[in-house]
Amino acid sequence: MKERNKELKREYQQTPRPMGIWQIRNLANEKVLVGAALNLPGILNRHQFELRAGSHQNRALQADWNRYGEASFVFEVLDELTPSDAPARNYREELAFLEDLWLDRLQPCGERGYNEPRKTREERLRMIGVNRT
Repeated sequence: MKERNKELKREYQQTPRPMGIWQIRNLANEKVLVGAALNLPGILNRHQFELRAGSHQNRALQADWNRYGEASFVFEVLDELTPSDAPARNYREELAFLEDLWLDRLQPCGERGYNEPRKTREERLRMIGVNRT
């Protein structure tokens, strides 16, 4: 029994998780939150748990969740990356590229969504400089 449990655990750890781009869509006002993840089921589960607990870090999303209720939201996968056997494949880089494409396509900031606008390279460098002093 113990050996079987170890075997199942090892098999689970070696099984690649679905990765890609996800969104949480509010059916009441069509606002969306878009993101990328190396573990799609895990990130969607985390967001759902935080929203149910009332502790989601995105205050606007949490406020709408509280206002409209859980039934007004859907958790969706927009794009999925297929794992490969290539050892040097950089999934994080590919996910960042895909996420940028979806953010450009959906424009989920301001009135259209819950994402914060992306900072320019210069803004990010300025923030790094301020944080170092």
